[in-house]
Amino acid sequence: MERERFEQLVAEAVEGLPQEFQEKLENIAVVVQDWPTPEQLASVGFRHRGDLLGLYEGIPLTRGGRRHATVLPDKITIFQKPIEMAYRSDRGIAAGIGETVRHEIAHHFGISDERLTEIARQKKTKLGRLSDERGSNS
Repeated sequence: MERERFEQLVAEAVEGLPQEFQEKLENIAVVVQDWPTPEQLASVGFRHRGDLLGLYEGIPLTRGGRRHATVLPDKITIFQKPIEMAYRSDRGIAAGIGETVRHEIAHHFGISDERLTEIARQKKTKLGRLSDERGSNS
């Protein structure tokens, strides 16, 4: 995918966030990079550059981050090549970008990877129950 189109999809993912989240993104830069650097991989304990789709670098709001205008912005980096490897179709890439942007923004709000996994598991369980309920009502 051309870089310009990929960046457009990243911008659309950020713009598609609920307004109450967008208002809290005033001092955060969202950038696109082809691959993570060795330093970025090491910062999260990853070895393979294809495994890291996005990275939040900054101080989460829950820890008092970004209260002063003179502080450099937090940074979310979205890695184009790993996302393209993980999601092969244009539709899949767009979905992967959206998921990655939401995941990294969750870190900005102080939500850990463990908590995100727990939330995803709860959501999957709830969707399964809803599906079962619909099936039994047929």
